[in-house]
Amino acid sequence: MNFILRFALVIGFFSRVSGLQAQTVYAGESNVDNAKRPGVYLTLQGDGRLIEKAWEDQLKTYGRLATSRGTYRVSNADISDISPDPINLVSTVKASRSSATIFASFDKGSGNYVTPGSSGYSAAEKILKDFADKTRFMQEVRTAESSLEEAQKNHQKLVRNGERLQREIELNAKEKERLIKRIEENEKQLEQLKKDIETNKTEQETAVTELENRRKNVEAVKAKGNN
Repeated sequence: MNFILRFALVIGFFSRVSGLQAQTVYAGESNVDNAKRPGVYLTLQGDGRLIEKAWEDQLKTYGRLATSRGTYRVSNADISDISPDPINLVSTVKASRSSATIFASFDKGSGNYVTPGSSGYSAAEKILKDFADKTRFMQEVRTAESSLEEAQKNHQKLVRNGERLQREIELNAKEKERLIKRIEENEKQLEQLKKDIETNKTEQETAVTELENRRKNVEAVKAKGNN
């Protein structure tokens, strides 16, 4: 019950956090290959390497992806929501251990870039917003799975500890049984020693009597010789 409650709290907590940390897609420019390109930006909190890998995987869905020095290019990208014709997509990602900033530039041909107010901008904006939502969901899943794994490890540790305690109880019971048996044997030995000492006392008394009789016999023999 505690585990289920904990798991539910984790899911609920991160669902609320994701709403509070909703990222904004905004227009801007970036210098790529010594040329300024207009495009859209998105900054996400989380493991930057994982975010970059997820973005790379999404770019592959638009066409053949080429990468060079942190720059991603999809020539003849198929993104019908932006344009019915192939476009030139260029993207960069600046990733760190705690965040990633994505820049994407959409060129519909001959420098006809997608910019705020132009045809296709809303679709380009939606691509990054949808990616942000998907990435946050993936992060929530990973966090929940990490919490689940931690709970499983803790449970396994407690099970192993319980098994160890059970073995110790069994060993303790066997030791108790051995000690009780030893005490019983000791009591028997004590009773036998008491009997033996009583027998010894009787034998000593008999020996003393025998010693006295033989002393008298020696004296009698000597007395005969003197006569």
